[in-house]
Amino acid sequence: MQTEETRIARNTALAVLALVALRLVAAALTPLTFDEAYYWMWSRHLAGGYYDHPPMVALVIRAGTMIGGDTAFGVRVVSILSGLPMSYALYRSAQLLFANPRLAALATVLGNVTLMVAVGTMIVTPDAPLLVASSFVLFFLAKLADSGRGAWWLAVGAAVGAAGLSKYSAMFFGPAILIWLVLIPDLRRWLRSPWTYVGGVVGIAVLSPVLIWNAQHQWVSILKQTVGRARVEGFRPVFVLELIPTQFVFATPLVFILAAMGLWLLARRRAGTARARVLINSMFWTIVVYFAWHALHARVEANWFAPVYPALALAAAVAGWHSEAGARWLRLRDFCLRWAVPLGVAMFVAVTVQANTGILSGYRRDATVRTVGVGWPELARGIEEIRRAQGASCVLASDYGTTSWLAFYLPADVCVVQQGQRIRWVNSPEPAPELLAGKLLYVDAPGATRPPFLEQGFERVTELARLPRKRGPLVIEIYAISLLEGAKGDVLDRSPPPELSRWRLSVRGRGRIALSRKGACWRR
Repeated sequence: MQTEETRIARNTALAVLALVALRLVAAALTPLTFDEAYYWMWSRHLAGGYYDHPPMVALVIRAGTMIGGDTAFGVRVVSILSGLPMSYALYRSAQLLFANPRLAALATVLGNVTLMVAVGTMIVTPDAPLLVASSFVLFFLAKLADSGRGAWWLAVGAAVGAAGLSKYSAMFFGPAILIWLVLIPDLRRWLRSPWTYVGGVVGIAVLSPVLIWNAQHQWVSILKQTVGRARVEGFRPVFVLELIPTQFVFATPLVFILAAMGLWLLARRRAGTARARVLINSMFWTIVVYFAWHALHARVEANWFAPVYPALALAAAVAGWHSEAGARWLRLRDFCLRWAVPLGVAMFVAVTVQANTGILSGYRRDATVRTVGVGWPELARGIEEIRRAQGASCVLASDYGTTSWLAFYLPADVCVVQQGQRIRWVNSPEPAPELLAGKLLYVDAPGATRPPFLEQGFERVTELARLPRKRGPLVIEIYAISLLEGAKGDVLDRSPPPELSRWRLSVRGRGRIALSRKGACWRR
């Protein structure tokens, strides 16, 4: 038996290594998305938090660039390699909950071929470390249930804290764990155990850098992602209709079907123990139900479901090994099992090829064309030639995406700064005053209305060129390049972020808040 389990584990490891290797190749060939370039800029100035998210994604990128340099591969390498410990946690979770090494192997492989994991670990966002942490939350809870040892609560707390360092949606693990403890009678004793609460303290300790940073910055990041997201402004149920199609693609269609079958089996108590069934359902449905409610009034991005994917992979594997069903059920299951992995790999390759070349759509536009930085190396060379010819000391942009791409693709010694939204760069040093006092180059975001500060803040504004960003023969967008001369005052707009303006005005009514010159705090 041991030999059989070893063989299964070895083959699973080889399959995962092959999938990780494929992602590494794709990562080296694919230019950064604007979000990745943005997080790369975070990684240059590490801190306990940032305007949009907690700091884990910046730490992951910093570790990667120490290995691969400031390249697309370097930015992504650690995120991709994190799929290895994630796969280990997923395998062990399934093994502990179902005592079936074949089911564990299937869960691990199916999880890895979903686009959520394949693309989600290659394109570095906060969802990548969140996927890893979510897998370990599930593993440590399974270990707790299997061993009955309270010390495992410390590991659970650390994993939940690490998830919180990745993304604020980790807050849903608290209700999910509570539901599991309440619904399983022999687990309710943990509600009275000090181990449970010591684990909570460990989680808060791990999360403390985020809490400290937010306390120092008027809780701006937490306000943005909680109060800002949860605010209900109208009823627009059309967004609910987007949920299933997007997850059908992100899970890959055949894994999605297997997961739906597995969740049905678990709900009908036709597979696994009560502990396993309730744990998977609570980890899955707690988040899904909330985002279904959220979709009644606002769009829910497909990647927001990342924390449920470890549980989804286990549910898919449950369906794959359940044989007590009718002939139609078994035929559908067998078809999905046969083609889930080839289809998942083919979809990942197709997405990568399309993002880089556009060939699959006949070089027409698609969902990736604006977000992936294809054409930016050539565009940046054109911008740098103009900057040198004009003697501009700094390059300005109005949005964080363009700013981040400019910083990544222009030479490292070039000053690049976003003119507004200074809260996004609160952890970065301000550019030297002399860099903003001379000639400046302004890069217009495509499609954006030219901001009034250009005419109001400078004596002369001269458009020099319009440069295209292209993918093959397709012109993706055109950037207007202008020379700014004779600044009439402070070049940078230091207005407070909208979250603080709304919060302070509505709750305290103390008037306008402005960013200080250093950008590190606000004053009333």
